[in-house]
Parts: sequence; C-alpha cells; structure tokens
Amino acid sequence: MKQILLLLAAMLFSCCSSDNEVMADEASPIEMTEGGQGKTLVVYYSYTGNCRAIVSTLTSQIEADVLEIEPAEEGLKYEANNYALGTQLLNAIKANPNDASSYPAIDPVTTSLSSYQNIIIVTPLWWSQMAAIMQTYLFNYSSQMAGKHVGLIVSSHSSGISGVVADARRLLPDVTWMGDALWINASNHSKRASLIENWLPTQNFANEQTTMTDKMYITIDGMTRSVSLEQNAATKALVEKLQQAPVTVTLSSSGGFEIWGSLGFSLPTSNQQTTAQPGDVILYNGSNLCLFYGSNSWSYTRLGRIDGMSESELRTFLKAGESNISLTSTLSPAREGDIYSLNGMRVTNPSKGIYIKNEKKIKL
Repeated sequence: MKQILLLLAAMLFSCCSSDNEVMADEASPIEMTEGGQGKTLVVYYSYTGNCRAIVSTLTSQIEADVLEIEPAEEGLKYEANNYALGTQLLNAIKANPNDASSYPAIDPVTTSLSSYQNIIIVTPLWWSQMAAIMQTYLFNYSSQMAGKHVGLIVSSHSSGISGVVADARRLLPDVTWMGDALWINASNHSKRASLIENWLPTQNFANEQTTMTDKMYITIDGMTRSVSLEQNAATKALVEKLQQAPVTVTLSSSGGFEIWGSLGFSLPTSNQQTTAQPGDVILYNGSNLCLFYGSNSWSYTRLGRIDGMSESELRTFLKAGESNISLTSTLSPAREGDIYSLNGMRVTNPSKGIYIKNEKKIKL
C-alpha cells in the first residue's frame, strides 16, 4: 500500500437542437457586433431557434460580441426523411475529419478572432454529434482559436452531449477550455437563465487582471514533478477543499496500469469515455483518485497530467510495487511582493479592496 499525502496548489478559476426530433423555440435574430469592443465573443449556429434563444439569454448576463454561423445553402431540411441529410453530412465528416472538403460550406465569416481572449461556442446536437455547420466553422478557424479560452454550451432535445464535447476537443486541440460544457435540453430550456447564471462562475475566463496557476507539484521520495491541471468543476472543487486542509490518501496498485484510492469525499463529475494514458491524473466514480503509469479505457473525469515523464520513468516514479511512499503537491513558489485575492488568485492590477501580500492581509 502507498501512503499518499496531497497538498494541492490554489488554482484560479475565477443551441438550437435536435436529437431525432426538432425542438422549436422562436427567438428574435441577434445582431452581430464587431470591432472587438468586448474581450468575449459568442459564436453560435441555430437551426430551430433554440440556440439563438440561449445566446440571447447569455448576452443579457455578460458583455460579449456575437457571431452567427450560417450554412451557404439556405432552406435545407436536415431533419427530413428521418434526418437523412443531417446524417449524411455527419458521416462525411467522420469518414475524413482532416479533409476540408468533408465539411459543408458556410457563409463567409469576416470577424477576426485576434481581438478576443474568450470564445463561447453555442451549438446544437445532431445524432449525438456536433451540428455539421458548427463543425465547419471550428475546423476552418481552429488555428485562430489557438491559445484562446473557450467555453461550450450544447443544446439537445434529450441526448447526452459527450459526443459534442469530443468533437469540440478534436476540432480545437490547442485551446484552453474554460471548464465543463453546459447542457441545455428540452426539459430545462425554459430554465436557461438560471442554468447560465450558475454555469458562468465555473468558467475560467481570461482576464488581464489575473493569471492562472495551472500546475501542481507531486513529490515522491524526494523527487518532484509538476502536473498540468485541467480546468473543470472537479478541479475547482478539489482545490477549494484542499485550501482548507491537506488530504491524506492511500493509493494501491491496480490492474498493472495505475495506483488509485479514495479521496474520502466526492467531487463534481464530467465523465467521458476516455483512454487514460501514462501520466494522467484521473477522477473515477466521483471520489477516487487514479494516477496512471499504463493505459486503460473507462468513463473518467480528467484532473490533469504529470509533465515530462516517459512510461518507464512514470513506473519508477509511481512505484507500482507495494512500498509505502508519500506524495506532496505544493504551491508554486510565490514571488516577493505578489498580491493575491482572498480566494488565492494572483492579481496584477488590483483595485480597491482587501488582498493578501507576503502572507498578510492588506487594504488598498
């Protein structure tokens, strides 16, 4: 058995739709604004009006510019004949996802993404996948989104959204995901205002006044390695828990690919069918911590990844045998004079208020 002591770093966290049937919801068109006046851009595609209604609600709660994506060919009935056309478009993408000709044409887009730090995508679900029209936009503009903070809202009738999330991650491999996607469906569409209101604080928007600590550090037998952390509700809740006190976890070998054990409390999950790789730090079943030195496919919530170690080095580091070890994750070193908010955020341009400086409260 391995005795694992975790002391985690404070982290900064500051859709129209159809499954098989169309869920109609009329909403007034949203005028697209340009010029980069805000640092957030909402990009959406709406077929039945549901995503348009979601965007209208969203932009009543945050300051953002809006861009609607539209197909080049108007009047197509994607749901006709048991969704024959929609399925055909999705199958073409699936067959050759790296070929631009696999994606349906969209109207030209002139909005530059260079002025925006944050992008929120609002998209429908088609047969458990992202709507083909939105996939075209993300495929075409993936390189311009690299390094941006991106959020995702998915509208469906009833189907789960894991397939849409997977499409988004495939199409945008180089973005920073703000947090978990928001799912709005037929049963809760009328409650979208409160759903969005509760979702927004969980998203890590890029902000000139703050930087994000996205690392933690694991020490085993005097050897320290960093872990790049995901940005999701699970890591946010875990950090909040561990800011109160360190947590001791007993991890044991399992299956020849991981060491794992109970945290002793539950965290929010955003489980997806995932093939964990050596170095992955995973949440299993809401309350179990798994550190991988091999590979396994299951429904997990990803917490992070140990940086810069080969599989053989990970096996040595995690000591797949039965010896007892201690693992400590420490705060990344603070610089003299750094100023932090009361919830642990490093602040570069503080306004009036109470802050932490050199481990003491100060008033500005």
